[in-house]
Amino acid sequence: MKISIIGAGNMGGAIARGLSKSSHFAANEIYVSDINEKSLQNIKNFNAEIHCSTSNRESIQGADIVVLAVKPWLVEGIASEILDKLDYENQIILSIAAGVSLEKLRTYFPARNAQVPILFRMIPNTAIDVLESFSCITSYNASADQEELLVNIFNELGKAMLVPESQLNAFMSLSSCGIAYAFRYIRAATEGGVEMGIYPNIAKEVVMQTLKGAIALLEANGTNPEVEVDKVTTPGGVTIKGLNEMENAGFSSSIIRGLKASLIE
Repeated sequence: MKISIIGAGNMGGAIARGLSKSSHFAANEIYVSDINEKSLQNIKNFNAEIHCSTSNRESIQGADIVVLAVKPWLVEGIASEILDKLDYENQIILSIAAGVSLEKLRTYFPARNAQVPILFRMIPNTAIDVLESFSCITSYNASADQEELLVNIFNELGKAMLVPESQLNAFMSLSSCGIAYAFRYIRAATEGGVEMGIYPNIAKEVVMQTLKGAIALLEANGTNPEVEVDKVTTPGGVTIKGLNEMENAGFSSSIIRGLKASLIE
């Protein structure tokens, strides 16, 4: 099976590197194209067997899956460039461009000769590079087998889930934008540790391990986060004092407001 990724930037490069570690594709079955030769060289430096090219039209030939890993405003131009080289009957088109709806993609890839394209949208996050992304997927004109294939491929790069397109933007806020919010928490907690006299690198390590532990507990116990909070908030203890101070400063409400602000209208 061959996959062609148009775009070697942060997300395109991360997908290529992630896929090369999965069981679905050998590195030499991954083709990446971009006009930026430096970005292509970075991928080559990671794995020399990944095919890199400055030609989108050449890269997609014979591909089973064509991934559009470009900025939203570039999708229409890329579509126009590769349209006559696409094989609707045998190729899946997967876009990761935020805000470019399936309806819009249908105008960029119109039906021809009674053949309708198989279209997918996916919102991953940058942790796909290390096989820890959450990827939400929606489709148009795809069979159940094709949907299962896409979910299986990206399940190996973290966790993947089919969702209605109407919910895609909400999932993007939680995951694709959400990873940045998680980094900001790590930074803030690290800075707090430094203020309390801990060296920055040690504080960061403690914060990261604490988050790993919190996630492991939720996964192992299948509990609501507040159940686990209750286990460490003894009456009159320091933990509840800290939580109340955070809430007084708008901790939960600021997270919810940030998530809602990142929704694409």
